[in-house]
Amino acid sequence: MSEVDPRIRVHIGDITKLPVDAIVNAANTSLLGGGGVDGAIHRAAGPELLAECRTLNGCKVGDAKLTKGYRLPARYVIHTVGPVWQGGGKGEAELLASCYRRSLELAAAKDCQIVAFPAISTGVYRYPKDRATQIAIGTVSAFISHNAVPETVIFCCFEQRTAELYQQALLRLTERERHR
Repeated sequence: MSEVDPRIRVHIGDITKLPVDAIVNAANTSLLGGGGVDGAIHRAAGPELLAECRTLNGCKVGDAKLTKGYRLPARYVIHTVGPVWQGGGKGEAELLASCYRRSLELAAAKDCQIVAFPAISTGVYRYPKDRATQIAIGTVSAFISHNAVPETVIFCCFEQRTAELYQQALLRLTERERHR
């Protein structure tokens, strides 16, 4: 049996504490802060983050924008806007995959070796976690299989159940790869 991709890791903890090159923020379209991980990142980074975000003119769903990390241990924050779950028939899967792809493209452009993602769209946007983790793992795996940077991608989970879903998605991906 092949190994689970060593470039993808699952971590349980606070994304604002990770000493990485970039953390991804599950932002809203205004980029001006909100609840959940978005609010936590803005609080931890300090008021300079909000000031820089004000200059970016928001962000479209499925896209991403980069700022400095300010008071965070991460050099950069990549803000991406995930889709609100509407039952799955409104292009949500494509938009969510685009969030991961665009974030990785921005990270690679800044030569970020280690990038950490939260579970995008699974909080107040109600994307089903099992579906979201499959999309996250599949999109990230496809990107890193064709790119040397980032060297490591961390899925930073707030709790154990979400971490288990990422681990299961990684194992399923490994099984699919083995049967090709």
